[in-house]
Amino acid sequence: ARLGRSASAVGGGRGGRWGARAMAGDVSGTAAATAAAPDSARNGAQGDGKADAAAAAAAAVATATATATATTKARKRSAKVVKGARDFLPEQMIMRETAFRIVTAVFERHGAVSIDTPVFELKETLTDQYGEDSKLIYELKDQGGEILALRYDLTVPFARFLAAHKIQNMKRFHIARVYRRDQPAIQRGRFREFYQCDLDIAGAYPLMVPDAEILAVLVELLDALAARSEFHRKRLGQFAIKLNHRALLDAVFTVCGVPSEKLRAISSAVDKLDKEPWSVVRAEMVGPKALDESVADRIGEYVTIRGEPREVLERLRRDPALLAAAKETLDELERLFAFLEAFGPQRVLGRVSFDLSLARGLDYYTGVIFEAVLTDGKSSLGSIAAGGRYDKLVGAFSGRDTPCVGCSLGIERVMALMEEAEVERAAAEKRAVRASKTEVLVASVGGGELMLKERMRLASELWAGGVRAEFTYAEKPKMPRQLAHALESGIPLVAILGEDELAQNVVQLKNLATQTQEKIPREELAAVVQAKLQSAETEHGREQS
Repeated sequence: ARLGRSASAVGGGRGGRWGARAMAGDVSGTAAATAAAPDSARNGAQGDGKADAAAAAAAAVATATATATATTKARKRSAKVVKGARDFLPEQMIMRETAFRIVTAVFERHGAVSIDTPVFELKETLTDQYGEDSKLIYELKDQGGEILALRYDLTVPFARFLAAHKIQNMKRFHIARVYRRDQPAIQRGRFREFYQCDLDIAGAYPLMVPDAEILAVLVELLDALAARSEFHRKRLGQFAIKLNHRALLDAVFTVCGVPSEKLRAISSAVDKLDKEPWSVVRAEMVGPKALDESVADRIGEYVTIRGEPREVLERLRRDPALLAAAKETLDELERLFAFLEAFGPQRVLGRVSFDLSLARGLDYYTGVIFEAVLTDGKSSLGSIAAGGRYDKLVGAFSGRDTPCVGCSLGIERVMALMEEAEVERAAAEKRAVRASKTEVLVASVGGGELMLKERMRLASELWAGGVRAEFTYAEKPKMPRQLAHALESGIPLVAILGEDELAQNVVQLKNLATQTQEKIPREELAAVVQAKLQSAETEHGREQS
């Protein structure tokens, strides 16, 4: 019987039980065979049987132990996060969720509706839309007859969505992950998996009206994120929106002598001016792009033009060759600048820099293009938001063009700055960066199962009243440890129970920020907590303004 239990424990499962039965059968057989022998022989046989059984059991245990050890080693996996992706800690998730709420609120204020699309698309949907960056698309193996790829951005899937559902007019926002087989650069906020926050307006509307609102939304987004605190303003409050027009850029190239078949290739080279000096871009033009040196030098004279929108516009109008090639486009931009001024002279237009070096390498852009960059001189990040007009993309799927314009916030790059600001803010306020949203810790003086149940009961009452609360699990919690947990977790209020409070049906409510404590009737606790939290939020808002 002992041998059977050992085998079962070692073998485990059905195999262990069958092994025990077989070994028990062998022992029974030996005992039966020796029963007819003389006592001395039988005793010797029994002794040998016990020794054999013990040896077999020891061998079985050793084998099973070795097998279990080998299996554990074989099953050990790497815990490394894959290159270009990240895990997010609880305190990071709180900051990210806050940022997403701010972004969503701005989008919804402008009447946008939310959609979602699959994280993967047909490969043919995505290819030939991103210029030289098409090589960064993540391709998937054949999945049941469909060649798929992970989405590179949210714009092309939106165009496919409009065509699939036969939608002609829509103001939509989409916050989701996208994937690029890029070389990660953590310091520049470049990852292989990251979120984008997009707002796009589809439909035929008066010229430049949707474009103007998209630019106003972009300014509003960045201002809202910077308004979190003085620390956020210091990192996100100084920015400019570089703006150009794809048709104007093509006109510049044409005036300079670029052959029509090389327009996109030269545009792609100019797009690198935010990362490379002109000498490097020029070398690419005259080398791999095979452009005449004199043509490249003429382009260089134009792409250094930037400044206040109307001043640059007037300068370009004084260029006879460019005016002849791009008068309609220049008129469109003048109309856009007038609309931007209508939102407030400095609110939007005052943030715009008319920059002829901006190219945006994506092939689907057809009109206004723009990107937002920080101007504090400290950040090593590239653009933190970008967008433009794309009037032909939907037609590639439906056969009927639908004008579209949109912007995309690079939330990962913004989040890097927001995390720095939140850490600095917490240090200034002498508190921890919060990892939870708990508003009240339910604590008690005295221990035992009765008091644990009372903490559970009070926590349940707070949950029912819409208050985020947690209670101490320990049966005999010490008050200093409970208060320390609340301070470390950034929980602002502690509801304390004791025998006297239970007898009087009241709760001691302690405010850790002010170090004040008051007695609250238990049935009023949830309402009092809500009022205190609202008051604190209002006061914080006044301080920030």
